[in-house]
Amino acid sequence: MMRRLALLCLVLACASATALAQSGRAQRGLTFAQTNCSQCHAIGRFGDSPIPEAPPFRTLHTRYPIEDLAEAFAEGITTGHPSMPQFQLDPAQINDLIAYLNSIQG
Repeated sequence: MMRRLALLCLVLACASATALAQSGRAQRGLTFAQTNCSQCHAIGRFGDSPIPEAPPFRTLHTRYPIEDLAEAFAEGITTGHPSMPQFQLDPAQINDLIAYLNSIQG
């Protein structure tokens, strides 16, 4: 019985550590989005984008598989309109932003 309890505690501790790490990544992704994206895009779970043509981040999953955006973030995002700045993220920023995007998909 004690071994089962100890095992359960270990499993819960590992799950909590993973959730905290994911939460930290998502928080850093939110910070990146607030700094670099919120001028045009709705970056939260609610609200309209300041620029109507800029899709809300919470709906990106309807256009692209979120995980597939990692490659675009690494290579540099370019679009057909001049007001979108080009971004090229480092691997940590990519993981953070993907974690945040996954956390808000509706």
